[in-house]
Amino acid sequence: MHLDLRGLHPPQPMIEVLREIEGGARVTIILHMDRDPIPLYAELEERGWAARRLPRTDVVLIEITPEAAP
Repeated sequence: MHLDLRGLHPPQPMIEVLREIEGGARVTIILHMDRDPIPLYAELEERGWAARRLPRTDVVLIEITPEAAP
């Protein structure tokens, strides 16, 4: 699943991600963002999700996965 959050002003990207995972999504999600979402990482961890930044230079890509995922 991909979420394109580019062009949204803070805190809207975080709100959209949290809405998605709290809505029951338990799949890997690739976030397309304009900037590194530093505050989002702690929120994800509290909810049992892991995050890692994928190597790109033109856009910030963050892969988030439920902690129980292999």
